[in-house]
Amino acid sequence: MSKVIGSGWVVGGPRLLEFEQRFAALCGAEHAVGVSSWTTGAFLVLKALGLGPGDEVMVPSLTFIASVNVITHCGATPVFVDIDSRTYNIDPADVVHKIGPRTRAILPVDQLGLPCEIDRILSLADQTGLIVIQDSACSFGSRFRGRMVGGFAPITVFSLHARKVVTTGEGGMIVTNDGALAKRLRMLRHQGMSLTAFERHSGDPTTFEIYPEVGYNFRITDIQAAIGLCQLDRLDDLIARRTRVARRYIAALSNNEFIVPPHVPDHVTPNWQSFQVRVKADGPLDRNGLMKALHAEGIATRRGVMASHLEPPYRTLGMRLLNTEAAAAECLQLPMHSGMDDAQVDIVLAALDRIYRRP
Repeated sequence: MSKVIGSGWVVGGPRLLEFEQRFAALCGAEHAVGVSSWTTGAFLVLKALGLGPGDEVMVPSLTFIASVNVITHCGATPVFVDIDSRTYNIDPADVVHKIGPRTRAILPVDQLGLPCEIDRILSLADQTGLIVIQDSACSFGSRFRGRMVGGFAPITVFSLHARKVVTTGEGGMIVTNDGALAKRLRMLRHQGMSLTAFERHSGDPTTFEIYPEVGYNFRITDIQAAIGLCQLDRLDDLIARRTRVARRYIAALSNNEFIVPPHVPDHVTPNWQSFQVRVKADGPLDRNGLMKALHAEGIATRRGVMASHLEPPYRTLGMRLLNTEAAAAECLQLPMHSGMDDAQVDIVLAALDRIYRRP
């Protein structure tokens, strides 16, 4: 870190270039474009592809609302799709039913670090001419059919937010094999500038940039890139630690009559960004009741993934998504991070055991 600060490069320098190159290589993609967040990255992609008023983009409602807001920000209309009730990921069958004459793109989400059925989505897109932008905000390092997420969809957007397996505090990364698109995204993230700062400072002093289109300030800094590079070195270990925690949870909860642990298809390897469980509707406690009981035991939890279509900005669309609404009401997230040890996992499990043994 001291070398980065001493280099004089705060933004747009060699550490960012290295971070982008290594990130792309890990994903099996040719290009990566660092941005200030997942939200700004996805927004840039939608703008670069020309999506706007009159266009519809299909997206699961069960997702952090940013996945939906970016569609609204660019002037397009979100079309909410229901989920598979076991994986909490987008249901390709529901996508088929909701494709209309104005549909231009699908934004499938890898929920909680579990990759969606991207091969089915891509096959559907090939048949219908739709664009696929994979929302892999939570799934960097996850694998689908043995390959790293990021090398499947034409465009994939990742988050580097503080809760992610690899974090730069805030930040995001777009990966693609489309060199022309990557070049345009780099322009758009920096006010439409034709040259990157690195190119400008390392080239002829009388080579000046131009601004061929209106852009934005959606850059990520070299300091953040340096933080990310350190974590790329530890990626396998970070995921292994989370996997150990997840396996202990699953082993202990697999026979619990009131809690349903996550379902992981055989062809998927999640990074365990989060550990979401479902509280059975016929148990002694509902989801909120269990959260309160765990809080009383000193265990912090989060509600499960939200149903975006039930939030005030989107209620007027009048959607009913039965699987999504049930999951949003019944799920919570137990503590999960790469620093958890066996003793800490046992504390959570012991608290659950005490709660359900009470009369």
